[in-house]
Amino acid sequence: MGIIAWIVFGLIAGAIAKLIMPGDDPGGFIVTIIIGILGAVVGGFIATALGFGAVSGFNIGSFLVAVLGAILLLWLYRVVKSR
Repeated sequence: MGIIAWIVFGLIAGAIAKLIMPGDDPGGFIVTIIIGILGAVVGGFIATALGFGAVSGFNIGSFLVAVLGAILLLWLYRVVKSR
């Protein structure tokens, strides 16, 4: 996938992660978007490293990996910023 596709994929993943984990995040919507994009990338790296297969294209498996990565990064961000 190209970089623009990853950005759009991350935007959607970040929005879904925010819906799953509602709350007041320091940084607002822009930070949530960035976390979604990074979560998509991190989720892909983790899934590939654990042997779940490569994240390629826009499909359900890749989408779930991106959302889970975004949720993980959003949770870590909240833990770090709350201290």
